[in-house]
Amino acid sequence: MPDIQPSSLQQLQSLLRDLFQLDLADLDFGIYRLLRLKRTEVEAFLTEQLPRSVSEAFESDTGAERATLEREIEEQRTELRRMLGADAVLPNGEVAPAFAATPLAVSYAAKLQRLRDVRASEEQKTEVFNHLYNFFRRYYHAGEFIPRHHYGAREHFAVPYNGEETFFHWANRGQHYVKTGERLRDYAFRVDAGLEGEFRVRFTLSAADLPPGNTKGDARYFFPLPADAEWDAEARTQRLPFHYRLPTPEEAERYGTRNGRLQEAVLLEALPALLAAAPEALRAELSRAERRAGEPEDAEPPAELLRHLRRFVRRHTSDYFVHRDLKGFLTRELEFYLKDQVLHLADVTEGDWPARQRTLRVLRRIADDLITFLAQIEEVQKRLFQKRKLVLRADYLVLIRAVPRELWPEVAANPAQLEVWKRLFHLDSDDLFDPSGELNTAFLEQHPTLVVHTALFPLDFRDRMLASFEDLDAATGGVLIHSENYQALRLLERRYAGRVKCIYIDPPYNTGS
Repeated sequence: MPDIQPSSLQQLQSLLRDLFQLDLADLDFGIYRLLRLKRTEVEAFLTEQLPRSVSEAFESDTGAERATLEREIEEQRTELRRMLGADAVLPNGEVAPAFAATPLAVSYAAKLQRLRDVRASEEQKTEVFNHLYNFFRRYYHAGEFIPRHHYGAREHFAVPYNGEETFFHWANRGQHYVKTGERLRDYAFRVDAGLEGEFRVRFTLSAADLPPGNTKGDARYFFPLPADAEWDAEARTQRLPFHYRLPTPEEAERYGTRNGRLQEAVLLEALPALLAAAPEALRAELSRAERRAGEPEDAEPPAELLRHLRRFVRRHTSDYFVHRDLKGFLTRELEFYLKDQVLHLADVTEGDWPARQRTLRVLRRIADDLITFLAQIEEVQKRLFQKRKLVLRADYLVLIRAVPRELWPEVAANPAQLEVWKRLFHLDSDDLFDPSGELNTAFLEQHPTLVVHTALFPLDFRDRMLASFEDLDAATGGVLIHSENYQALRLLERRYAGRVKCIYIDPPYNTGS
């Protein structure tokens, strides 16, 4: 197969490596384990199958037409030599100038030109690679499939619109919003140390000081705790703990808080101590600084550990989106791109129509394959996000008048419940117990709205109390769910389908509403 212009192919391969998240394939948690298993297969697809597929697509698209032309050309070449002599056709296949004006020679020359046009040139293949790059680049930015802002004489995107009088559309329409707080979890990756074998490094959160309700507040940062680092020789795992918190006034003054400087300064300052906590063989690999694709040439490549520290911080401080139907979205956008950028009627002339059609067919075929591949990865992330979460615990706030009287002594004997009553209602133990230590039931009868919180009691107490209700649903006056919006709605939809007329959901990125 002829060499293809490296710049266009390599540019596309670099973008696809980013789209397929190959730089994350050494991570060892969640979907990244799947990417690690598929890494060799995807790399082979990019370096070998992709350029071969383009060539094969052109070959299959033009095969029948080319075979017909070659047969007709051979027949006319034989006829030319029979009618005009053996020297009527030159060794290179062209007609001798002396016979070029004859009708048969004119027809023969026209068929030769058509055959040249049918054979896919390297320029056509380069054009396909450039179109693939431009198409996927316009919908991908910083790990998310969102249309990017473009400037130009023509519109770059098509909005799906059916003529409604009022239509709302936004850049990330049809995508799930995933809040940073949902991802405060461990981060792990594998390190191949050659003859020393494979190591595993795990970043863990030993403490996280979140704002109330997980709302946006003052900026919090990840502070490494090198002194608490642990090495598990049996599992060959290095554990590096972090504390997610506000900086102290001294830290804010020392590091500065503008443009993310504080977090970067904290990581750089802790890096030597974190490396020193690792065993020698692992330390050598984590200290290695190699430039990766897409990193600036004019900057020193970071140490492997620093690269993962930055990625860990970015994952936990950047909200992101998961597409609900990436394949459908990209397929629709591809149709618009082909019509607008590849087959734009104002730019098509009669002479280049066949070549433009071939480019379009090959481009569509290869783009469909890439879209299917990308959609499979996004589909896994979507399923993980949409998977119904387990209800970890269900508790009840019950007025004391609804609690069976035989359970009142247990309520009054619970110091945690009494402490809540003291804090909220300024009650005292003397109010609940008479001088002999007996429960003052009259006081509870006089204050029937005292609230008993089952979270403060053992599970068997909660079960015995709930068993006293003939119709628990009828007795329930309200439901409070501690969850993020999407999972809360999914939990409610079956039980309350058709019963709730209006729901106000305040997105976490809106404030003051």
